[in-house]
Amino acid sequence: MTTTEPLPLTLEEIWIYPVKSCGGLRLHSVELLPEGLEWDRSWMVVDARGEFVSQRELPRMALIQPRLRMGQLELRAPGMLTLHVALEAAEAPCRVRVWDDELPAYDMGDVAAQWFTDFLGPDLRPGMGPLRLVRFDPEVQRLSPLAWTGGVQAPTTFSDGFALLVLSRAALDGLNARLQALGQPPVDARRLRPNLVLGGLGPHGEDGLRALTLKADGAAPDAPTVQLELVKPCARCTIPDVDPQQGVRDDRVSPVLRTYRADARLKGAITFGMNAIVRGGAGQMLHEGMGGWGSTQATW
Repeated sequence: MTTTEPLPLTLEEIWIYPVKSCGGLRLHSVELLPEGLEWDRSWMVVDARGEFVSQRELPRMALIQPRLRMGQLELRAPGMLTLHVALEAAEAPCRVRVWDDELPAYDMGDVAAQWFTDFLGPDLRPGMGPLRLVRFDPEVQRLSPLAWTGGVQAPTTFSDGFALLVLSRAALDGLNARLQALGQPPVDARRLRPNLVLGGLGPHGEDGLRALTLKADGAAPDAPTVQLELVKPCARCTIPDVDPQQGVRDDRVSPVLRTYRADARLKGAITFGMNAIVRGGAGQMLHEGMGGWGSTQATW
């Protein structure tokens, strides 16, 4: 992409994942915080050593569906009673690890721990359990890798490393066209786990963007805007191969991605979507359908 003209776009879908690597929740609107979308990856499941676990080893996590209701996070899973977690609850201090980051967190108690251990038990390896549910400590500052943010101190919660994952609708459509050409059914956004799905871009148009600005329709010319910086391509693991309806791996997506998404920027890693950090507009509300524009240059 060589043009520096702003590219008009639309925010088509908003997703959060309250419990890291569990099911997603599509929202019509959500508040943007300095560390990303409100309640996104505010909780995490850890093993007996405090290491985070994910669909990579426990694909049944995809079946755990969240809902935010009346000050609570409600978690549902097949064959289980609903688990209710108060949004502001914090039981006991603990220490956990997310990739290379070790940080303090809050354990959410024995009831939550038993719920996750019981449901995910069929997939647990020896020594992995019992599992615990932990909450991010809002007093802790966990930063995205400075090497990718250009030195900007960009906070995040329990994400893999960045506040937001941005994906174009055309990229998903392109993947589905390739799947259908092979006689495979299409997949939806849940496989790729974006936070923001954008319309108005060409296939993988997000790859060439540096800055993303969003503004509510009808807002005054001087109204605050949301400003995001797209800083790193998202390298893909095996999670896109987990069927979110069944909670099992089907290995349909990765072989297709390998045919066209090797990314020289990450030494040939398979990428899909762009990681982003918040550069302006924290405290603003994002709404599905709001307009914006993308640029190959950051303007702040």
